[in-house]
Amino acid sequence: MQGALTTEKTGVQLKNVIAASNLLQGVVEKTPMLKNLNLSEQYGAEILLKREDLQVVRSYKIRGAYNKIASLSKSERANGVVCASAGNHAQGVAYACRLLSIKGVIFMPTPTPNQKVKQVRSFGKDKVEIVLVGDTFDEAALEAKQYCEASNATFIHPFDDIQVIEGQATVGLEILADAAGPIDYLVLPVGGGGLASGVGSYFKELSPQTRIIGVEPEGAPSMKRSIEENQLVTLNRIDKFVDGAAVQRVGEITFEICREKLDKVLTVPEGEICTNMLRLYNEDAMVVEPAGALSITALSQLKDEIKGKRVVCVVSGGNNDITRTEEIKERSLLFEGLKHYFMVSFPQRAGALREFLEEVLGPTDDIAHFEYSKKNSRERAPAVIGIELADPSDFEKLIQRMEKKRFKYEHLNSKPELFHYLI
Repeated sequence: MQGALTTEKTGVQLKNVIAASNLLQGVVEKTPMLKNLNLSEQYGAEILLKREDLQVVRSYKIRGAYNKIASLSKSERANGVVCASAGNHAQGVAYACRLLSIKGVIFMPTPTPNQKVKQVRSFGKDKVEIVLVGDTFDEAALEAKQYCEASNATFIHPFDDIQVIEGQATVGLEILADAAGPIDYLVLPVGGGGLASGVGSYFKELSPQTRIIGVEPEGAPSMKRSIEENQLVTLNRIDKFVDGAAVQRVGEITFEICREKLDKVLTVPEGEICTNMLRLYNEDAMVVEPAGALSITALSQLKDEIKGKRVVCVVSGGNNDITRTEEIKERSLLFEGLKHYFMVSFPQRAGALREFLEEVLGPTDDIAHFEYSKKNSRERAPAVIGIELADPSDFEKLIQRMEKKRFKYEHLNSKPELFHYLI
């Protein structure tokens, strides 16, 4: 088939990616690909960032959403479109509906922050109706699909649709157009797999020497597990912190493409993602969402093989909620080994707390959290204490002083179930 990519299974066609790129002219920003000096120096490589966080809806999602909705027939357009999302996909669909003057109904979980609801409404204006329903995304998605059946509307899937995938592939087309030379590594975030499928397919056809690395959050490794087990895997539980890339199950289409096109899938800790988000903000004045930092976070695992190489990282989005800042800082400190929580049993005698402060805490240690309740009927009473350190190496010295002074303790960081219950 003329214009087809290397594997018929994928359904992605080169001519369709080019057509999507032409269709998106004037709709999306042709986002810059910029060398990052700090990362390049840190890793001894040329690190280029494809800045989809600067996209018109602050993520690449508008590409696939618009490409899909623009392909609908006149009768399909008349019936409108539906999606379920609490994030970037909802904004992409809303903006596409506004530009194409098509009615869209967007289902969002009831607990969705008001800021996100306002963003979707702002992009969609009077073309979009927002329905808040259910306590979770799955419940909202179920309602959305039932609405589709009843109204004969078209469901716009966030990733498992060939035309959505071909729209996302235009990111790859722009990267190669701006590359001005070979690319050794391409690092892509993976959620449901739409971006990785589209860009991976395009690169394997036109830049086959490039190693393509997919990156998932450690708490939601649905693509990695599926590829390892050679079948679609549904995760029972996921950490939803990286909300733009945390899915329990990737798509059927995207799974088939990614297991063929990706050279490797890595997972990165959520805490390390937070550390990189803060560094990008402090050092480069970049505001990225957790999923937007996935590709950059993977560089630490690739450091030995990328030295002297040319590496492109796709920064997928910048829709970060400022109300999450404290959680981001906390997760970063925990990952860096700079914050530790303990349950300490204090002897119920005068001066015990003063002794802890004066003889256990080091000169640069800082108490950031303290909860204590005196138990009159007991010799000892527990306190939950959070301590920030100036350097990770101070941890062992702190432990030695606690043991020397015979304070009984439990380190809560190493006991996740107890940690999340108490903190």
